[in-house]
Amino acid sequence: MRLEERYKKEVCPAMLKKFKYKNVMQIPKIVKVVINMGVGDAKENSKAIENASSDLAKIVGQKPVVTKAKVSVAAFKLRRGMNIGCKVTLRKHLMYEFIDRLINIAVPRVRDFRGINPNSFDGRGNYCFGIKEHIVFPEIEYDKIDKIRGMDIVFVTSALNDKEAKELFTFLGFPFKS
Repeated sequence: MRLEERYKKEVCPAMLKKFKYKNVMQIPKIVKVVINMGVGDAKENSKAIENASSDLAKIVGQKPVVTKAKVSVAAFKLRRGMNIGCKVTLRKHLMYEFIDRLINIAVPRVRDFRGINPNSFDGRGNYCFGIKEHIVFPEIEYDKIDKIRGMDIVFVTSALNDKEAKELFTFLGFPFKS
């Protein structure tokens, strides 16, 4: 069963019963997923942004946007407007497919994996965590990458607090540390 169907058939009734919502529209849901990949060596290597962007596009199935520096930082030899990374925002079907691949395939392939940190909520029901190696995704061929890069993944929910959001992610099958 796909994650989107499972949310409608299993998660919604369970959340409705547990939190005693008066309306079905009060049930929290994942609104979007934002994946950010910072490319620190982009100022020396102009191909680094293109390679990171193509890797991210393979992983998520959508073309990423190149992010630019907002301020100049002399210590990092960074000028305003320089390319420093890429990001992509997923919604609806692509989002659910990515989450399914993330929790069932990619995260268990992380070395010494014991579960994801349950304390990375922001106080408003959103959850963030990072992956140190993007090669845990099966879409990436290890022989064809120039450098191993990390990525930040942000799950934006409609939950009002962290307790509701954590319960939503637990029902969806996120492997939290106990």
